[in-house]
Amino acid sequence: MGRLHKQLGLGYGTAMMATSLLGSGIFVVPAVAASLAGSDSLWAWLLLMILVLPIAFTFARLGRSFPHAGGAPHLIGRALGANMEKLSAFLFLAVLPVGLPAMLTLTTGFWHALFNFNVTGDLLIQLGTLGLVMLLGTRNSGASGLIQLIIALAIIGLLSAVWLSGNLVSTGLSAFPAMQNVQWTALPATLAVMFWCFVGLEAFTHMGEEFKRPERDYPLALLLGVLLAGLIYLAYAVAVVKFGVFGNEVTNTTSFPTLMATFFGEPGRWAAAIVGYLTCFAGLNLYVQGFSRLLWSMADEGKLPASLAKLNRKGVPFRALIWVVTASALCVLVAWLFQLPLEALMRYANGNFILVYLLAMVAGVKLLSGSHRWLASLASLLCLGVFVSLGIEAGYALVLGAAFISWGWWRKRQTAKRVQPLSDVSGNRQQVTISNETGS
Repeated sequence: MGRLHKQLGLGYGTAMMATSLLGSGIFVVPAVAASLAGSDSLWAWLLLMILVLPIAFTFARLGRSFPHAGGAPHLIGRALGANMEKLSAFLFLAVLPVGLPAMLTLTTGFWHALFNFNVTGDLLIQLGTLGLVMLLGTRNSGASGLIQLIIALAIIGLLSAVWLSGNLVSTGLSAFPAMQNVQWTALPATLAVMFWCFVGLEAFTHMGEEFKRPERDYPLALLLGVLLAGLIYLAYAVAVVKFGVFGNEVTNTTSFPTLMATFFGEPGRWAAAIVGYLTCFAGLNLYVQGFSRLLWSMADEGKLPASLAKLNRKGVPFRALIWVVTASALCVLVAWLFQLPLEALMRYANGNFILVYLLAMVAGVKLLSGSHRWLASLASLLCLGVFVSLGIEAGYALVLGAAFISWGWWRKRQTAKRVQPLSDVSGNRQQVTISNETGS
């Protein structure tokens, strides 16, 4: 069975990494962070970029040394065994019921800045977005990389226009408060919210096998993408603080269209809505493609039904993609029917992501050597601290993990019970044969 086609280079890979991290967060989280800590949140963005680097470096080194479409679960299994690989893959896929509906809900928010949709309209937008993801998934990864590069350039272009129109080039630094005036004790709670802007590193590990030169381009694309995303977040956060487009939930979620309309009128509002939607789409696309490659890789290695291991003419795991899109659509319908709140969906998903991060960093401690092992150790402690800080919000991941381990233990015991009688029968037959031979 041939592996995936190598279509990605440094440029496309960097764009995919940056846009997956930006997602919907670029136009919402900076305003939420400013609501929690005011202008002090600008220092929190710089601090967060420093804190996330050990995790990014570890993922980069692991992806360079062990490029594989199985992504983080493959790395975890390589270091910690097959059972832990299955557990991490399960946790990763268990994000589908909560994380994907949350991301799709965010895509509808930008259209509300232009039109008045009812709940049925929201559902149609979400299902239509999934259809676009599946359509793009029929193409090779180079097509996704090109589209996400265009989206990244559009985000940079609009933010540059805001900075130029708002004269932030010369006045932006004045938004930072003096360090002695910062309320540092208030920043941990703000960082806990902001950290989710950098969730997406684990999804990018599934793309490592599709780089033309993974030993060079994959780690560079990951690190450059993280730095690019961090700078874009900081640039937008400065604009949010400088022009005061933050406060309550409505103001936070519409901060970007409001800001664009202030400088460019109604065309600016339209541009903000379209680019905001496309940015959400970019993050969603990478996650869905990552899920499909995880299923394909496990099927290719005989861990899932062989039908999921088939590739289409473009060398894309389309059957696995159909499975992921179908499951996502069902989850969206459930969330829509029960009107599950966005905040609850996102909180439940957070625990799964961080637990997978933690297991991947522990895998890095075992697989890597020298300074890279020490960096993985630091990243492990960071992930553990963030996971503990979630408190009750980590319950979704812990309950699912415990249920999966218990189910595996029960299956093992049931298998042992079925094998034992057969062993007894075989042993009795052997004894009878020996007795007969002795008697004769």
